[in-house]
Amino acid sequence: MLETDTYFMHEALKEALKAYRSGDVPVGAVVVVENAVVGRGHNLRERDNDPTAHAEIYALRDAGAILGRWNLSGATLYVTLEPCLMCCYAAVLSRVDRVVFGAYDPKAGALVSNMDFLSLPFLNHRFDVEGGVMAERCGALLHSFFKTLRDEV
Repeated sequence: MLETDTYFMHEALKEALKAYRSGDVPVGAVVVVENAVVGRGHNLRERDNDPTAHAEIYALRDAGAILGRWNLSGATLYVTLEPCLMCCYAAVLSRVDRVVFGAYDPKAGALVSNMDFLSLPFLNHRFDVEGGVMAERCGALLHSFFKTLRDEV
């Protein structure tokens, strides 16, 4: 883990807090190129009534719009929760160099927890993975969110 990974995971956590405050699952993501954040996103599934409105998707779209290109070679995607299968493939399609995530996701994580996504033979791009960066803090935010939901029922 690099010192910069912690810094940018803090930025992703800021995005996750936005989702938390809006009543959505608190996952946040940022895309970084040359030590600068070029894309931000957080879960907006509840607001948008969109099952694909994941933090990673918004961060990748934002980066593409800001950079004026879909190919995000040279980029690192930081996300507070291990990406699902859809978001892993979005990272492949955007050609990011690296994905760094915080908490492992035993329910839907597709990089480590439930499958080794990058071992799929048909992928035309692969990226480096670093998991567990600030995992406790990222996981605590998720735990708090779901505890609050359970307490409201």
